[in-house]
Amino acid sequence: MEGFFTDKEIESKSRPDGKKYSCVVCGLYKDAKSPRIKPFGNFKKKILNIGKAPGELEDKLNTHWKGKDGKFLQVAYKRLGIDLFEDCLNVNACHCRPLDDDGYDRDPSAFEVECCRKTTIQIIEQYKPEIIILFGNSALYSVIGHRWKKDLDNISKWRGWVIPDQDFKAWICPVFHPTDVQNSKTGVEETIWMQDLERAFDMLDKPLYVYEEPEIEIIDDLSVLNRIRNTEITFDYETTGLKPHKAGHRIVCCAIATSNNTAYSFIMPKSRIAREPFVKLLAERSVMKIAHNMKFEESWSEVRLRQPVVNWLWDTMLCAHVLDNRSGITGLKFQVYSQFGVVDYASEVAPYLESTDGTSNGFNKLDYFLTLPSGKKKLLNYCGYDAINEYRLYRLQQSLMLPF
Repeated sequence: MEGFFTDKEIESKSRPDGKKYSCVVCGLYKDAKSPRIKPFGNFKKKILNIGKAPGELEDKLNTHWKGKDGKFLQVAYKRLGIDLFEDCLNVNACHCRPLDDDGYDRDPSAFEVECCRKTTIQIIEQYKPEIIILFGNSALYSVIGHRWKKDLDNISKWRGWVIPDQDFKAWICPVFHPTDVQNSKTGVEETIWMQDLERAFDMLDKPLYVYEEPEIEIIDDLSVLNRIRNTEITFDYETTGLKPHKAGHRIVCCAIATSNNTAYSFIMPKSRIAREPFVKLLAERSVMKIAHNMKFEESWSEVRLRQPVVNWLWDTMLCAHVLDNRSGITGLKFQVYSQFGVVDYASEVAPYLESTDGTSNGFNKLDYFLTLPSGKKKLLNYCGYDAINEYRLYRLQQSLMLPF
């Protein structure tokens, strides 16, 4: 999609001259006839629509969706049984009209959206919508961009998801902006757009999925694993790098989830005898194994533990690709947010998982992380979250793939 922010804009998070993001620093209000346009709508069905920015007519009338895009959206909503102004509250990611050098409408910049973000979030917190429709890239960046730490990409990646956002306690539904739909030369975007809107409105009056905090038991003695038989598990490794073959690489820790809510997490013992219960579990045929990208756990098990994994059952990453083959959506963290609404549980650990030399064979900084205060506990909990989320994702995918 055109019109999204450049990499340079996204990377530049510094505040100009050390000042806070604000209307004064942004300056758009100086040229606006209607600066800081307020939310508008009677909000009867608790739907919040977030567009990108006011246009010429909106700026003149001091309200939202009055131009060509607004009329198009009104008609689309009416087809789905929704009144744009009676049932919804309407706002934009940028609250003042952005103009180009020639005095025409333009898309807001990342910086301008950031200057308005605090107000947008306050609106969400004040009105407590049940459904939030994000129209296009600017709205996506406003509501998700500051919480999604990398690889935000654009609306094509996010459209169609109905996200039970645990921070805002609302269904977040990114869709194409009406401008993009109307500019489509094939009409395909409009079909997709209407389907996405219908999917979003299906959430009306449906209770929000509530993410339950899992029970992660940190263990030192692995003998408890001897009791795991005749069941299915997910397991997840944290390792010193991406590939196991280079001398010195090792499995730092492992977590095993045995249900939607329970997991064991442990530092991988250095001695063969101490880790024997886990190695036996890998070889136990009555235990079916699940992982997110099983190739990773398979290669590390075979090379570093000398034990291939017996009885693979499911790969949640491959299944995510089968269910939706768009690029950039099969990673575990994206799946956890899009399906369960948890936007971040990895930011403390993630920087230490990156290779120090930038190669796939390089070492990361997990060993250093373990020396930090509470580093060991944080790493084991993070690993446990991965295993639990893989188990929950497996159960969800199973219901979608095997409905009968």
